[in-house]
Order: sequence, then C-alpha cells, then structure tokens
Amino acid sequence: MQNRFSTILMLSLVVLLVLSGSVFEVDQRERALLFQLGEIKKAEFTPGLHFKLPFVQSVQRLDARLQTLDNQTENFLTSEKKNVEVDYYIKWRIADPRQYYRATGGKEIVATERLSSIINRGLRDEFGARSIQQVVSSDREGMMQALEKSAADKVKELGIEIADVRIKSINLPREVSDSVYDRMTAERKRVAADLRAKGAEQYEKISADADRDAQVLIADAYRDAEKTRGEGDAKAAAIYARAYGQDADFYQFYRSLQAYRESFKTGQDVMVLEPDSAFFRTFKNGAGK
Repeated sequence: MQNRFSTILMLSLVVLLVLSGSVFEVDQRERALLFQLGEIKKAEFTPGLHFKLPFVQSVQRLDARLQTLDNQTENFLTSEKKNVEVDYYIKWRIADPRQYYRATGGKEIVATERLSSIINRGLRDEFGARSIQQVVSSDREGMMQALEKSAADKVKELGIEIADVRIKSINLPREVSDSVYDRMTAERKRVAADLRAKGAEQYEKISADADRDAQVLIADAYRDAEKTRGEGDAKAAAIYARAYGQDADFYQFYRSLQAYRESFKTGQDVMVLEPDSAFFRTFKNGAGK
C-alpha cells in the first residue's frame, strides 16, 4: 500500500512537472521567443497563457517597453570646424523580436551599444553639415527629423524601432563661446550702425522736405502779402487821388506843410535856397502863387 502511494505521488509530481514545463505566460509588457533545439520556432505571441513541448522547447522573454538610452556627452564638429559638446537621449523599443535576437543575442547591452554607435555617426554627419547658429537655434528640429529618417533603416537590422531622439543640451567650449559672443556682439553693432545710418538718412530727408516746404510757404506768403499790399496801396492811392482831386489847392498846401515839417523838425536844419524858390511859395502866398 505504501509503495502504491509512493508511485502515485511520483507520477503526480512527474505530471505536474510536465504540465509546468508545458505552459508559459506572456505579459503584455513582454515579447516571447519560443526555441526548439536552439532554433527560433515562434516569435509572435499575444499576452496570456501558451503551451510548449516540455524539455524540448524553451522560452526567452524580451522587454517590449519603451526604453531610454541616455547617452554620455559627445563632442562633434560643425561645418565651421568648431567643437560642440552634445548631450542627448534615445527612446527605442523592440519592433521585431526574431531579428532583435539574431542581431544582439537578446542582450540589451549589445543593442544599446550598436544603437548608440548608429545615432552617434548620424549626429556627427548632421552637425558636420550645419553651422553653430543652425544647430543651436533655427535648424535643430529639422536635424532631428533627418537623423531619425537616416537611422531608421540601420536600426531596422537590429529589430529596433526608434521612437524619439532628443538633444538635451549643446554646450560650447569656452574659447568657442567667446568667439561666438564676439561675433554676435559685432553683428549687433553692425545692425545698430546700419539702423543709425538709416535713421540719419531719414532725418536729413525729412529736414530737407520740411525746409523746402517752409521756403515754399514763406514765398507763397510773401507773394500773397505783396499782392495784398499792392492792392491796398492802389486802393489808398485811388482814395487819396479822389480826396485830393476835390480841392487841389488844399492838397498843395498840405503837401507843403509836410515838406516844411520834415525839413525843419530838428530845429537846427539849415537850407540855402533862393528867395523866389518854389519851396517857399506857400510862405509867400497861401494859395501857392
């Protein structure tokens, strides 16, 4: 009876061992490879329970989550042969488990080394085709897109998919920073000088236009004033002529008094004239005769 119980227990253990070796679970965060005698038999498994042949087939699990490769700072040369220190990271995941295993042996460290080498070469080419100003400011997004496009086929051979490549920082060596700062300062000074020159040109133009307009206004005003004065003098002369024409003797007498007043207004004036001069005609005869 005891031997029979031991046999049943032994058979149960064997059955349990066979069953445990026949079932495996695939997590949704994993990719699984089914091997049979060292050869990949199957690589596409949905999350859940799956079966395999015990002792003949084995399973290797791969992490299918999005991975981050935070690369060490690298030095690259720009098109100006200036050295820049670049810190960047790579977001990647396994896209083809079968190809990934063939290319890396399923070892993440091998995958990251080869991926880092590919991205490093791509960045070196992209930086070498651009100036410092382009990589620092205007063309960084375009550079990243070009890098991802050029590296896509190369990482495909690793069974990897690149989700993103981002530059965290671009630092210039001290001597390059000083050179860039001096160049930016000179450029700002040139722009300022150009703006000042344009401003001075506009000032001269506006001043000349204002002076010309002022001269035109003064000339027009003087013309109008002379015209008005002439018209006024003409009217005054006409009025005087009409008034004096009404009594010519009085007009002559009045003009003579004005002449005497102007001639003797200081009290010290001396005139040498003949007694019968026309100047004294009014003194002799009030009518001027």
